[in-house]
Amino acid sequence: MQCAVYRCSRKAETYLYVAVAEGKADFSRVPDALLDSLGRREHVMDLELTPERTLARANRDEVVAALRRQGFFLQMPPPLPTL
Repeated sequence: MQCAVYRCSRKAETYLYVAVAEGKADFSRVPDALLDSLGRREHVMDLELTPERTLARANRDEVVAALRRQGFFLQMPPPLPTL
């Protein structure tokens, strides 16, 4: 599965994965309110999510399932360490 990954300007360490359709990112299924809350989006990379692909901070299977179900996946920052 192809997807495009965007860094979000208003939320540090937050990335929006969007399904790719016909060679370009398809934002049609991403709610406008979510897009507005994330601020400016900066394209980081395009990915082919193959079974062999591992992601640093997200589970590949969860990302693929979300892309199929809703057209996007929102990767939030890691939780702060507890002291």
